[in-house]
Amino acid sequence: MSSEQTASVPSAAAGPVGGEQDRRRGWLIFLRDVVVIMVVALLVSFLVKTFVVRSFYIPSGSMAQTLLVDDRILVDEVTPRFGGYERGDVVVFRDPGGWLPPSVRAPRPAIVEAGEWLLSLVGLSAPDSDDHLIKRVVGVAGDHVVCCNALGQVSVNGVPIDETDYLNLPPGRNAAEPVPYEIDVPEGSLWVLGDNRDSSRDSRYNQDQPGEGFVPLENVVGRAFLKTWPMSRFGPIDFHHDVFAGIPSAEDAP
Repeated sequence: MSSEQTASVPSAAAGPVGGEQDRRRGWLIFLRDVVVIMVVALLVSFLVKTFVVRSFYIPSGSMAQTLLVDDRILVDEVTPRFGGYERGDVVVFRDPGGWLPPSVRAPRPAIVEAGEWLLSLVGLSAPDSDDHLIKRVVGVAGDHVVCCNALGQVSVNGVPIDETDYLNLPPGRNAAEPVPYEIDVPEGSLWVLGDNRDSSRDSRYNQDQPGEGFVPLENVVGRAFLKTWPMSRFGPIDFHHDVFAGIPSAEDAP
């Protein structure tokens, strides 16, 4: 009887210790799984932001009323790589050189910089929006673009286009203030104009820069397709492809 009691004592004492070890092991496994899930989620978000979709905010009024200052947008980086760009597309691009004035960012606490950097990795912040521009494509490679006819309209390959559906014009005006030019869009480039044309420093105003006002395709981040914030403006961005539907290719132009 006493030997059985003596033998049972270590077994009873080992129970709580083994249970505590199991719980500790369970927590470690749980924490490991959480870390793995977070790393995978960050990696997926980074890949999506880098190769699929990016977030930007609108820093100026050059695309009003289509896009307003501080609107948040999503930019499709995939589709244009396979299908190219069309007239009417709204594109985000890096400064080709001389379009934007030099900017100096005020110093901020390191913790703020680190937080914004982390958020930018997953596309929740867009700290480089001020280094990019957003405009509407009016001419693609080979197009002959002229401004302006007697009505103040831009012509592409000999066809005047009616842009009143999206231009931000003062009451009583049917066209923007004319800025005369006649250009041929070279291969690998775009000719872009702002919807708020009277307040947009676009291709027209950068013809004296090294790129002569053209935007190289390698500078284009992608095509803006969705307004995400504020919620009152949530919705797709209209490309107005119908405005350009009757324009022939440069080869077929009269």
